Amino acid sequence: MIVGQRLRQGKTGSPKGAARIVADTLATLRRMDLGSSVRPLLRADSAFYGHATIGTAIKAGADVSVTVRMDPAVKTAIATIPEDGWETIEYPNAIRDEVTGRWISKAEVAEVPFTAFRSRKIAERVEGRLVVRRIPDLNPKQVEQPTLFDIYRHHAFFTTTDKQTMGTVAADKTHRGHAIIEQVHADLKAGPLAHLPSGVFTANSAWLVLAVIAFNLTRTAGLIADRGGRLARATTATIRRTLVSVPARLARTARRIILHLPDVWPWQTAFDRLFTATHAPPPAAAS
Repeated sequence: MIVGQRLRQGKTGSPKGAARIVADTLATLRRMDLGSSVRPLLRADSAFYGHATIGTAIKAGADVSVTVRMDPAVKTAIATIPEDGWETIEYPNAIRDEVTGRWISKAEVAEVPFTAFRSRKIAERVEGRLVVRRIPDLNPKQVEQPTLFDIYRHHAFFTTTDKQTMGTVAADKTHRGHAIIEQVHADLKAGPLAHLPSGVFTANSAWLVLAVIAFNLTRTAGLIADRGGRLARATTATIRRTLVSVPARLARTARRIILHLPDVWPWQTAFDRLFTATHAPPPAAAS
């Protein structure tokens, strides 16, 4: 579900305005009253690794999990990880050992304590963990004495989550899940955001709001109709084809309107569940 959206003018970098939308979105979550024990998690790529965005999220009571750029400070921290500190993880082409329960994989993860934004004032620094995933480089540099960064490809992210609640492997798997936003973008671009209808910024902003409302309503309909099946994760186009564009006909007889739905329809159960949940039962007939 999309909780917040904003349209920006012209060509601008990803971080511009990010802190504002993060603050607005987290404020919306607080109004939804999810419970005091629920702590939101902001997941983002390296474009949003900045004090403005991360500081805003932490101030609003959220944890962060943000990809970091491989700058000298990050490389120095990675170099301090001992060789026995790496743990294999489930990854493409990995095999699980039936005896030990461990993964036989080329991908490994490790973590090290890390302080973000050390060049800023002490009050603005953020303490957390640097979680690193490494895989062997398929095209290693041909040097006489290769270093750690010549042999492996590293992907690191900074997180403030509690290690007792979310260990290294769990933190890495959770962070990788942030790529789901690309599926949301693709869904919207395949529908209402295939083009913006106007040359007026405010009109296009309103169009974006309507697109998000339609997306949320459609996704909710799919979840209600088929919580444990295909429609729970289906795209907007699939839900529209299966639950909205129904080959049905209306008939009137004896002052009653009858909806005739198709026979042997594979989505009948899902449609019935959605219809029952969203429509009140008809009034009782007068005796």
